[in-house]
Amino acid sequence: MKVLFLCTENSARSLLAEALLRHHSAENIDVYSAGTQPSCPSKKALKTLENFNIDSTRLSSKSINSLSDHDFDLVITLCERAASECQQLSDGVNYLHWPITDPKIDDTETSFAHAFNTINGKVHTLLTQLHDYKKIALHPTHFFKCLTDDIRLQSILLILLEQELCVCELMTALDEDSQPKVSRHLAQLKKQGILVDRKHQQWVFYRINATLPKWMKDTLHTTLVNEPSYIQDAISRLKDMRDRPSREPSC
Repeated sequence: MKVLFLCTENSARSLLAEALLRHHSAENIDVYSAGTQPSCPSKKALKTLENFNIDSTRLSSKSINSLSDHDFDLVITLCERAASECQQLSDGVNYLHWPITDPKIDDTETSFAHAFNTINGKVHTLLTQLHDYKKIALHPTHFFKCLTDDIRLQSILLILLEQELCVCELMTALDEDSQPKVSRHLAQLKKQGILVDRKHQQWVFYRINATLPKWMKDTLHTTLVNEPSYIQDAISRLKDMRDRPSREPSC
């Protein structure tokens, strides 16, 4: 599997992510990083990796254009500018956005250590998701069976539209009173590899698995775009919901 970390300058966050994923994946994943307007590696970023005994010898700042002959299975952006440009770079690639604060803003050892720890946590989560997805190997028949229930299909489309939702938000949107009922459907979608979850404070948020095959994503997007009335009432109820759970900003 080929993974690309993308930032504007490819000098700090994307290099930290490249080094950490390469370190934790033990060469099982081909890891790259690049920038839309590359500069040079941050000395503090390299020093931070050295402090944690992470190999940085293969790191360099490079342009995304230098990797134009590569086909990536997953592209992860770490700054807002790169995220806004990401969809224009290539077709058929799965995308994630990690909203990591630029450590060069404060430019201190503390800010770089914080960025390192945040990225390290996300890398561990990513590896778990990739492992679970490979283990599941979702069959087309199972995928379409997952779409035959209104709660499951509407939940998927709402999550696709909103990027991520928790159980209470879905209960409100779907006008369902039974939390265990909705949770069972979400657990089934997670088991099949269509959804992944993350915990933030006391909430568990669900989102579409970034490693879902493109044709499956296209099927969901086509349904969402061509049948907006199917979840129109659910969208209205979600917009009227008060005291929605707080979450980290995401792209």
